[in-house]
Amino acid sequence: MDLGLADKVACVAAASAGLGFAVARRLAAEGARVALCSRDQSRVQDAAARIARETGAQTTAVACDLASPDGPARFVEEARGALGPVELLVCNAGGPAAGTFDELDDAAWERAFQLTLMSAVRLIRAALPDMRDRRFGRILAITSISAREPVDGLLLSNAFRAAVTGLVKTLSREVGREGVTVNAIMPGYTATERLQELARGIAAREHIEPTQVYERWAQQTAVGRIATVEEFAATAAFLLSDKASSVTGAAVPVDGGWLRSIV
Repeated sequence: MDLGLADKVACVAAASAGLGFAVARRLAAEGARVALCSRDQSRVQDAAARIARETGAQTTAVACDLASPDGPARFVEEARGALGPVELLVCNAGGPAAGTFDELDDAAWERAFQLTLMSAVRLIRAALPDMRDRRFGRILAITSISAREPVDGLLLSNAFRAAVTGLVKTLSREVGREGVTVNAIMPGYTATERLQELARGIAAREHIEPTQVYERWAQQTAVGRIATVEEFAATAAFLLSDKASSVTGAAVPVDGGWLRSIV
């Protein structure tokens, strides 16, 4: 199925690895021109070069700190200069620190606020004028199943991913008649470096092996396994495509049926 992504300009934040990289690679494979960002200049340049080599797509890499006040705007500005007006925006950032209420101080809360919520606000603020000018745009925020059903030990993620979902729902009502859709995509347990990190932390606390943690997570899903990043990226590409023009204000889980809520 042709998703209509050829020659579209996409900005994918936090894309040197994991879910962001998988989405950037899938968009490039569909013919989009893709800008990637990461704090690590070497890693994001390598990621952009790899995607260009594998797909033949035009890519560009930007090193920036998404938690800083000017980082998101600089990413979008440099992407625009290299590739053209931004039509597709993927808001993404590294997961906030794990921890319980008693373990998290004000500094941890502030960092999570800037990284998870304000990075999305600033990315959208920078890219939305291009979309309004063209009467077309796709905004997709990568959040987490924790936005729908809180996960023990991930208080900051639970709080701020839910806040991003509120942003998405509200903004979709404000820009829907300007040709811009705004959605969230909620990954469940997906095979990424972040998941490995969480598994190691749980395993250390419980004095078990990380593989046992993975098996526990897999058994909590309807499909009985951990999702791949490629499966996640395929759903993201659809939500960013012409084919999803009537999907807006949604928070779409890609979790193998982990969520059990009806609404």
